[in-house]
Amino acid sequence: MPLAGVRVVDVSSILAGPLCCQILGDFGADVVKVELPGAGDGLRGHGRHKDGVPLWWKEVARNKRTVAVDLRHPDGADVFRRLARWADVVVESFRPGTLERWGLGPDELQRGNPGLVLVRLSGFGQTGPYAPRPGFGTLAEAMSGFAHLTGSPDGPPTLPAFGLADTLCGIAASSATLMALRHREVQGGTGQVVDVSILAPMMTAAGPGPTVYQQLGEVEGRHGNRSTNNAPRNTYRTRDGSWVAVSSSATRIAERILRLVGHPEVVDEPWFATGRGRAEHADLIDGYVADWIAARDRDEVLAAFARAEAAIAPVCTAQDLVSDPHVRGTGMLTEVPDEELGALLMHGVMWRMSESPGRIRFTGRPVGADTDQVLAEELGLDPARVTALRQAGVVA
Repeated sequence: MPLAGVRVVDVSSILAGPLCCQILGDFGADVVKVELPGAGDGLRGHGRHKDGVPLWWKEVARNKRTVAVDLRHPDGADVFRRLARWADVVVESFRPGTLERWGLGPDELQRGNPGLVLVRLSGFGQTGPYAPRPGFGTLAEAMSGFAHLTGSPDGPPTLPAFGLADTLCGIAASSATLMALRHREVQGGTGQVVDVSILAPMMTAAGPGPTVYQQLGEVEGRHGNRSTNNAPRNTYRTRDGSWVAVSSSATRIAERILRLVGHPEVVDEPWFATGRGRAEHADLIDGYVADWIAARDRDEVLAAFARAEAAIAPVCTAQDLVSDPHVRGTGMLTEVPDEELGALLMHGVMWRMSESPGRIRFTGRPVGADTDQVLAEELGLDPARVTALRQAGVVA
C-alpha cells in the first residue's frame, strides 16, 4: 500500500483528526491511537451502540492499534515523547496551547525527532483571536456561511444532521499530511507543523460568497433546494411517495429534461440558454418537472431520465444504500470481520487506486488493546516498567 512504512500517532479525538488517521491507515500507514485510560476517545460515546459496542467507532478506528496513556501525567508525557520519536506523523486536536502546557509542544517533540510532521487540528487554527476558543464542527458550519445558505427562504438557518465540517477537515488534513511528508522525503525538507482548522475547509465548501460580496456587495440568501445558478435543481415527489433529486448544471441536460417532461417550447426561450436565466424562471420550470414526476412512480421516472440521459438520483436512506447495486458493487460499502460483532458493514476506502489500493485490515479495537505490544515492541519499555505504569494509572 502507498503509505506502508509511515508511522502515525493519533492523539486526536471525536472525528476530524481520527478520520484523517483513518484515511492514512486505510492506505497502509501504521497508526497507533492514543487514548485516555478509562473512557478513551469521546467518539466511542457517539452514535448508536449494539450490546454496548460503539458502531461508529468500529469504522473510524479501523486499521489503528490502540494504547491508553494519560499525557497529563509526567510518566505518560514521557511515553508520548517516545512515541513521537518513533513516529513520522503525530495528529492532535487539543485546544491550542494544551500540548505546550504539558511540555509536549512542537519544539519539544521535534527536538527528539526533527523529521516529525505534527498535524494540529482545531476549530479556528493555532493563531488569531479565536484560537483559544473551543471549536466544534457545528460552530464552523454556522460561521462558514453554510448554515446561512441552507434551509427554506422563510425558515431559520439550518445545520447538517451529521459531522460535515469535521469530515471535510479530516479529509483536508490527510491531504496536508501527505504534502508535508512529500516535502520531507522528496524535497529534502525537515519535519514541520501543519495547522488545519475546521473552519477553513468548511468556508471553501460554502462557496465564493466573500468574493461576491467584496466585488458586488451582494449577500446570497437561502433558497431551499433550488440554486441561483441553474434550474431545474430540486427534489421532487413521485406518485408512489418516493423522492428524487434532479440537477441541470449543464444547459444540454436542462434541454433534455424539459423535452422529456413535455415542454420543448421552453428550450427556445432566450433566457433558457444560461443557468442564471433558468434560475430566474425556476417557478415555471419546477412546475413542469414536478407535475410530470408526480404523475409517475419512482422506477418509471428513473428509467425515463436514464433513457433521456438526464441527471437524476433517488433520495436514499441508509436502508436504500445497503441494497444499492452500485454502492455494493463498487465497494463503497463493504463487510469486514469483527471480533465482537461478526460481519460488520461499513464504508469502504474513500477512493480506488489501480496499483496501490487501500484496504481495511481490522476494525476499531477496545481501549488499550495494544498497549503492551506497542510499549514493549515499538518503544522498548521493560515489561516491569509497563506494569508499574499500569498500576499507577498512567497506562491501561
